Order: sequence, then C-alpha cells, then structure tokens
Amino acid sequence: MGTTASPATTATPSSFLSSPSFSLRASKSSHLRPTRRLPVNVRCVSSPPAADTAYTTKVSRNANIAKLQAGYLFPEIARRRAAHLLKFPDAKIISLGIGDTTEPIPEVITNAMAERAHALSTVEGYSGYGAEQGEKKLRAAIAATYYADLGIEETDIFVSDGAKCDISRLQVLFGSTVTIAVQDPSYPAYVDSSVIMGQTDLYQQDVQKYGNIQYMKCSPENGFFPDLSNVARTDIIFFCSPNNPTGAAASREQLTQLVKFAKDNGSIIVYDSAYAMYISDDSPKSIFEIPGAKEAMQDVVGFYKENTKIIVDTFTELGFNVYGAKNDPYVWVHFPGRNSWDVFAEILEKANVVTTPGSGFGPGGEGFVRVSAFGHRENIIEAARRLKQLYK
Repeated sequence: MGTTASPATTATPSSFLSSPSFSLRASKSSHLRPTRRLPVNVRCVSSPPAADTAYTTKVSRNANIAKLQAGYLFPEIARRRAAHLLKFPDAKIISLGIGDTTEPIPEVITNAMAERAHALSTVEGYSGYGAEQGEKKLRAAIAATYYADLGIEETDIFVSDGAKCDISRLQVLFGSTVTIAVQDPSYPAYVDSSVIMGQTDLYQQDVQKYGNIQYMKCSPENGFFPDLSNVARTDIIFFCSPNNPTGAAASREQLTQLVKFAKDNGSIIVYDSAYAMYISDDSPKSIFEIPGAKEAMQDVVGFYKENTKIIVDTFTELGFNVYGAKNDPYVWVHFPGRNSWDVFAEILEKANVVTTPGSGFGPGGEGFVRVSAFGHRENIIEAARRLKQLYK
C-alpha cells in the first residue's frame, strides 16, 4: 500500500509501504469462510523526489496586483525597521509610525465583552450566527447616539469588522469600471483597492500617480481642502475627515460644498470618519451604549491628545511647520525640499524613531512625514528628546 503525493501536495520525508502481496481489500468470498491473520511486513522507505509529483497551476494571478508599487506602505516601513535593527541590534527604537494604540481598553468595555462572551456558554445566552447587519440593539444605539435628529435609523446601520475591510467590500460592489477621486494625500487603502479592482491605469512614475484616478490636491495653501472647481467628475469620491494623514477636519461649509459637488455630478461619496472622536467641535464623536463608557474613552483620547501636544511642541520649537494634530492623533510635519523617505531614513538611523513618509499617502505628501501620537508617554517624551537632539 504505497503512498504518493497528490498533484497538489508535497511528499512527506518518508512513507510506510507494505509487502507487495498484502491487500486491504477482502476477496468476494471472504465472508463465506473464517478469516485468518496474514503476516504483514512493513518497511520504511524514502519517498520519491517531490519534483516527480510537481504540479503547476494554469490559473493566472490578478494582473492588477503587479501594478501596486513596492507593497503596502506599512509593511515596507516594517521591513526597513527590521533592516535597521540588523545593522544596529542594540538600538532602542520608538515607533511613531503606524497608528496603533498602546493604552489598555477601559474595563467598562472589556467587562461587557467578557459578560457577552460568557453568555454564549449558556442555553439562554447562546445565539448561533449573529445578525448579518449586526445586533439590532447595537444598531439602534448607534443610530440614536451618532445620528440623532438626522433621520438615520437602525436599518441604515451596518456593523462590520473595520473600515479597511469595508473599503475593499465597497470596491467589489462598485466593480472595475467606475472612476474614483481621492484626497492627495490620503489613506493608501483607497488607491490600492482601486488598483487591485482594475479601476486604474498603470502607475506613472514621473508624477507618482496612477492613471484614471482624480487626485484632489490638499495642501497648506488650500487649507487641506481640494479646489473642487479643478476636480473632474468621477463615480466615487473617497473623503476622509479628519484626514489621515494631514489631520485636517472639513468644516460644515466645506462638506456642504462637497455634497453639492457630488449631487451635481451624480457621484457617490464614501465618507471615512474613523477619527471622529478626536474632533473638538460639536460634531458627534463616538458611540457608547453602556453607562460610563463615554467618560472612560474620553480619558484615553485625552491621553493621546496630550501625546500629540508634546510632538507638536517639539517640532514647532525646532522651527518646522506642523499641521493637523487638533482633530486626530497624527502630526503632519513639513520638511521643505526634502524627500519623504530620506527624512524617514534620517530619523530612523540617527534617532531610532519610526515615522511614516508622507509620500506613502500620495504624491501630495512628498516633503512631509506623519508622526503618530499613539505611544506610551515615556516613549513620546524620549522620542521628543531624540528629535530635539537631531534637529537642534
């Protein structure tokens, strides 16, 4: 009973083979007479080379993947950080690059999560698959808290596993023939998902843009809000406010202009408000259905806002122009005439601090770096000290 690898598998280092005379299949008349034990000799032999059973698929990869430039921004930053650690294994790196939180989740949230999880172990609390749109009670609370008096009902709410996944799902819904517009700079997932879907032309290295995308320039000169009179009509408009990475929050007047522009052109706005809780005006900030949760989360937000102030003060004292940082946890720092990746490398190699190069968010981000306020307080203070020493 020899074993061989199937076309889709790799042979194991060794296989058990029986004596050639041994068979697992009984003869047709075996049930008419008493069975007897047959001697079995088993020996271990090497399997044939994997090359003998190699299998090559004829299914082509999505050709649009090849249009992506150097992979996703943050894995590239992680690769360069790892390379730096190989050169300087004793470096005490502080990461102010990717926007990943560092402070514990308030207990009012984790206690509720634990209580709900434990309920699933009881007959009364077990529910099987949840509602595909999210639990009705939660959706009703979101509608009432976030969108009170705006005509939004629970049936308009969908609870998902995150904005990045939703962006890709929406792209599948829109299809490959739509045209899109994005803020420049903006969150890379909007452009990358468009490339993968086949909505774009090839990458144009000279201007650092993909063909068939409308890049809406957002800079200090225009208050980080695009001049819509210079934007061509597109099917989809991706708009993030407060913006990642610039931190600019669109005013009510600006959003009114954007909505009118979209309606006049028959466009769909995909509005990303991931950092709404940081907004300092009267706009809705967050959603909590459990008493006490709002106060607890405000303490966490306040912590990161203090981190933001430390970073802003540091770069301001050093003479840099700093933007954002009021309505989101990111500091957008201008290095005039400098290449963003060069500045990233300089700060990493000389200060052991990880930032994010602005050009990774689009050509409009060239000459900037994004510094995240997500970090332990002692790390933020130490990073500020190193930056002052580097640029004093």
